[in-house]
Amino acid sequence: MTTVGIPAGWPATEEQARAVQDELRGRVVRGEPGPLPGTGRVTGVDVAYDDERDLVVAAAVVLDAATFDVVAEATAVGQVSFPYVPGLLAFREIPTVLAALDALPCAPGLVVCDGYGLAHPRRFGLASHLGVLTGLPTIGVAKNPFTFSYDDPGARRGSASPLLAGDEEVGRALRTRDGTKPVFVSVGHRVSLDTACAHTLALTPQFRLPESTRRADSLCRRALKETAS
Repeated sequence: MTTVGIPAGWPATEEQARAVQDELRGRVVRGEPGPLPGTGRVTGVDVAYDDERDLVVAAAVVLDAATFDVVAEATAVGQVSFPYVPGLLAFREIPTVLAALDALPCAPGLVVCDGYGLAHPRRFGLASHLGVLTGLPTIGVAKNPFTFSYDDPGARRGSASPLLAGDEEVGRALRTRDGTKPVFVSVGHRVSLDTACAHTLALTPQFRLPESTRRADSLCRRALKETAS
């Protein structure tokens, strides 16, 4: 497991963090379709916290997109790098997530974040932030709609409806299993919304959440337990 510190010059205040978001948001690439679903590699990233020790553990799990076989995995642990502020959660996680990605022995392909990209109050969630810093194609697949509105999609798998900020579509509510709650998909970087939804469906043949997210969640929880042993 890689151990990381808080990078020099990392934002320490809300004002500084919002200034970074404003600077980086303009670098998000939204005109590329992204990699084809079911091809190449897909990497899930997720984090787990130990609040008592002020630690965050990140995991990156690379899957073969066609078979879901694990190609590689890596973990990193570091100090939580920013206070809890809604809309600025990426600043708590990014250094450790980057360290886990950097520790991988192979290129990650598409990166799937358990969170948001464009579907963010400042249109720059973790998936977009991570994509801009790494140059990788990224998407966000979240469990809830944050502050945005949507009409309930149809009950069948594959049904979708726009996730809206007023009249602006910032993502989609996507039904990945018949009769279950939808997930909320948004563009991160270098992927279209249609492609992001197609990848999400390709990654959910059995469960509501993508296999990439499920594997990364399991790995980071195991790694967090190891830091306490």
